[in-house]
Amino acid sequence: MTQGKHGRAHSSVKQKTEKQTKPYYRHELKYYINYIDYLSVRQSLRHLLESDSNADKNGDYIIRSLYFDVLGDSALRKKIAGVDNRDKYRIRIYNFSNDVIKLEKKIKNNGYIRKDTITLSEDEYDAIMAGETEFLLRRREPLAHEMYLQMKQNMLRPRVIVDYTREAYVMDYQRVRITFDKDLKSTSINGSIFDPDLPTIPMLDRGMVVLEVKFGQYLPDFIRGVLWTLEAPRRSAISKYTICRKYD
Repeated sequence: MTQGKHGRAHSSVKQKTEKQTKPYYRHELKYYINYIDYLSVRQSLRHLLESDSNADKNGDYIIRSLYFDVLGDSALRKKIAGVDNRDKYRIRIYNFSNDVIKLEKKIKNNGYIRKDTITLSEDEYDAIMAGETEFLLRRREPLAHEMYLQMKQNMLRPRVIVDYTREAYVMDYQRVRITFDKDLKSTSINGSIFDPDLPTIPMLDRGMVVLEVKFGQYLPDFIRGVLWTLEAPRRSAISKYTICRKYD
C-alpha cells in the first residue's frame, strides 16, 4: 500500500479502466432487517452468489460518501415528498483511501435506478471542494459537464458525509447485486473525507441492517425464495442520505 498526499493508505478496491461507466437501469429493493435475519439471509446467499471481490478477509469494505445538494435541498425534499423521478450527486471513496475516488450521479426514473460514474484524481477532488470546477469542462464525460453546471447554476454544494460497512454478493446473470449495509453513521462536511477519525453519529438502531437488492429485468426465483420472508411489510424507501440529514 502507498500513501497519498492526504496520508491515507491506498485501498484494495479495484478501479475500472473506463473513465465513465456505461449506464444501465435496474430494479432496486430495500429492506430494514434485524441482525438475526441478516445472519439467516447471509448464510443462504453465501451458497448462491459470489462475494464481492473488493471485500477484505472478513467479507466487508467501508464506504464513505460525500453527498451534494442544490440550494434549497431539492434532492432531500423530493425524497421526503416521494417524488419518483429524481437524482443525487455524491463523491465516494472506499476504506478511507484516496486510491479510488468516484464522482457519481444516482438517477431514479419510473421505479428504475441508474448510476453514472467517473473517476477523479485527488487533485480534482480538492478542486471541487475548493469550488474550482473549471477543470470539469476539460473532461470529455457528460457527467463532468453536468457537475460543473449544477455547481455554477444551481449552487450544488456538499451537505453531509455518510459512512457504512458493506458486505456484498454478486451474480452476473441479471446483474444481481445484494448488499448488507451495517453501522450507518453520519458526520459533517468539516474535515477531510479521507480522515478515518472524523467524529460520527450512529444513525440506525443497534443491530439493524439495510439490505439492498439490485437486479436487471427480473430477480431469479432461487434468490426471491431466500428473500420471501422480507416482503412488503418490511420493504422501505430507504435513503441513507435522507437518514443522515435528519439532525440538520
